[in-house]
Amino acid sequence: MSEFLSELSTAMAGVVEAAGRSVVRVEGRRRLAASGIVWSDDGVIVTAHHVVQRDGDVGVGLPGGESLAARLVGRDPATDLAVLRVEARGLRAAAPAADEDLRVGHLALALGRPGRTVQATLGIVSALGEGWRTPAGGQVDRYLQTDVVMYPGFSGGPLVDIEGRAIGLNTSALLRGVSLALPTRTLGRVVETLLTHGRMRRGYLGVTAQPVRLPQAAAGQLGQETGLLLAAVNAGSPAEAAGLALGDTLVALDGQPLCHMDDLVALLGAERIDQSVSVRYLRGGQLQDATVVVGARP
Repeated sequence: MSEFLSELSTAMAGVVEAAGRSVVRVEGRRRLAASGIVWSDDGVIVTAHHVVQRDGDVGVGLPGGESLAARLVGRDPATDLAVLRVEARGLRAAAPAADEDLRVGHLALALGRPGRTVQATLGIVSALGEGWRTPAGGQVDRYLQTDVVMYPGFSGGPLVDIEGRAIGLNTSALLRGVSLALPTRTLGRVVETLLTHGRMRRGYLGVTAQPVRLPQAAAGQLGQETGLLLAAVNAGSPAEAAGLALGDTLVALDGQPLCHMDDLVALLGAERIDQSVSVRYLRGGQLQDATVVVGARP
């Protein structure tokens, strides 16, 4: 048994050393530095949005000890991802793991480099699920939860399997009290979009709204207690073109109930841009229906 544990320990140390060559330090906030992943050998770095608190004066510490200035390419707060670029060649990009091979119970290592050297913590994949939307409306391709301890500065670093291949990017900002990793499939989609456009496309109605309690009769008819009262409708917006007005209360979009602002944000993904969707609303106590063509957020 001791021989087995010794071999396992040595193997894991080797995994951390090898995978750590793709982990960088990200200096994008006032206090503790965070971590990032080398996405491509020509200087593209992916990290967590919430650790890059400024758009300029961002630094990246390379595994070899060199510190470089980084340019913010773009960020997506909805998935808590940001892309940086440094003027460097010959970096070692993280090797992705095959998503379909991942199972609950697999060992996983969270790596970080908030200082000059790589750090690691061990855990298991504790939950896997289908695709989901974050509270801010970002589309994540798979729910990936672990029991690894997220030490300060680990956000933005990789979650790797026992062979050192990247499973995802660790973040502590999407759900409180839960160790989540954004799967590599989501990273690839967001990084590609940010490199091409500099931002993520989001659907847009052009309204300001707040949750309100529905009248008893409407609540009973709809089977929901709250809707979204329109406090403002922007001039020239898709909502105005659809005939929506100040004081209307939205109760459903494309057949999905709207009880909180998160519900509306989650339904306005990029896939709905330029699409016609039905909207149900209350006006003067009467339920009405309209069709709105979802725009792109400016």
